[in-house]
Amino acid sequence: MANTNQIGLEKKDMTEIIKKLNNLLSSYHIFYINVRGYHWNVKGEHFFSLHEKFEELYTDLQLQIDEIAERILTLGGVPLHAYSDFSENASIKEDKNVHDGKACVKGLVSGLQALIEEQRTVAEAAEGVDDQGSADLVTEYVQEQEKLVWMYTAFLG
Repeated sequence: MANTNQIGLEKKDMTEIIKKLNNLLSSYHIFYINVRGYHWNVKGEHFFSLHEKFEELYTDLQLQIDEIAERILTLGGVPLHAYSDFSENASIKEDKNVHDGKACVKGLVSGLQALIEEQRTVAEAAEGVDDQGSADLVTEYVQEQEKLVWMYTAFLG
């Protein structure tokens, strides 16, 4: 029992999964801040529709951030919680001072694509050590985000 965590997974196997989830958590935080910025600062012809869509997305991201942090805790890890850690470990970079609606959507699509790629890596690693809970969590996010990429790409034409 000493070699397994509270849910019966090997502690040594979870070290890498926890690291990958913390990196993902960091990416989510940076993306969340980017989407909040798009929401606050978007201008132009599609202001009303984009302002509302960005709010829907960052609200969903808040929930996902919490679920990822709770998964890290479930595995026996400690979720990162400092912006300096987020900046250092995220696959997504800050997108500052974006106002044009299409530029906001391009940043959103780029961020979603980065999250999808990172989550596929997490899912593959988790499946490799029988951590189906982590794999299922991020796979569900990927399915939702792939649809969003399609929709926002269609918006861009």
